[in-house]
Formats: sequence, C-alpha cells, structure tokens
Amino acid sequence: MKLSYLWRGLPGHPIHPPLTDATIGAYTAATVMAVASVIGVAEKSAAHGWWLALVVGLIATALTALTGFFDWLTIEWGSNLWWTATWHMLSMLTATVFFLIAALVGHAGYKTGAVETGPFILTVVGFCFLTVGGWLGGAVVYVHGMRVLSLTGEPPGRAVAPVPHPEKEMAEGG
Repeated sequence: MKLSYLWRGLPGHPIHPPLTDATIGAYTAATVMAVASVIGVAEKSAAHGWWLALVVGLIATALTALTGFFDWLTIEWGSNLWWTATWHMLSMLTATVFFLIAALVGHAGYKTGAVETGPFILTVVGFCFLTVGGWLGGAVVYVHGMRVLSLTGEPPGRAVAPVPHPEKEMAEGG
C-alpha cells in the first residue's frame, strides 16, 4: 500500500470528494438556518444551528482543503485542468474566508440567539462562492476527468476497490 493513499485515497476512490460533501453540507445547512433565523422561523434555535454548522464546516474545510491541495499539486502546471482546479480552489478559499468572518463576528449573535445582518450577508456571499467553487470542482471531475478511472465494464466486486489484482494480471499473462 502506498503512503500517498492516506491523503489521496485509493485509485478510483479519492479522499477529497467525500470530504467536500461534509463541508458543503455543513455550509449549506448554515445558510439555510441563517435564512430561517432572519425570517423568524425558530429564530433562536436556527441562529444557534447556523453558528454551530459554520464551525463544523470550518473544521471539515481543514481536511477538505488539505486533500484538495495535495491533488492540485499533481496537476500539470498551466494546463486547462490546472486552471479549472485553481479557480475552484480560489473560489472555495474565498468562501471559507467569508464563512470564517461570519462565524467570528456572528458569535455574539449566536450567544443571544440571533443572526445579525452583517454575519447573515457574509454567510450568503460565502454560499455564493461555495456554489461557484462546487460547480468548478464538478468540472474538474466530470469535464476534465481528474482521478476518474472510467472502468465501465469492471464487476461490482472490483469496482469498489480498483487496485491492481495479481490474479487478473496472471490470467492476462502479466
């Protein structure tokens, strides 16, 4: 087993994409709860959930960004894929900055059970950058095909772990 599997994942099973699900989910929940608090739906509970979801998102971002950065380092500098991945990374980092500032300046509102105007705007702007970054991340995978093996004929048992199989290589004369 290669040491890089710890931060990159197995072939066909990179670590970065599943971590993005947790990060995007936390920030999406924070945005929904911020809106719910501002419009008066469970104002205090939603405000508490908003701030806590931001904190969870920020914690998840640390691992997500780190694994994404390691993947980014493997891309050919200046290629079309590199540019798409770079814009993805910049958009996600920008979103993170907005969410971080929202959490920092919004902590007082969390304690009183209200999402104040400034942190609310920061959260919505962060969510906009998150959406653009997610779109670009999708392009990295679905347009450029980064880390996609495209083994459509692979049987289910092997598709869950498409690593080299010695018995298959022996049968093929390898």
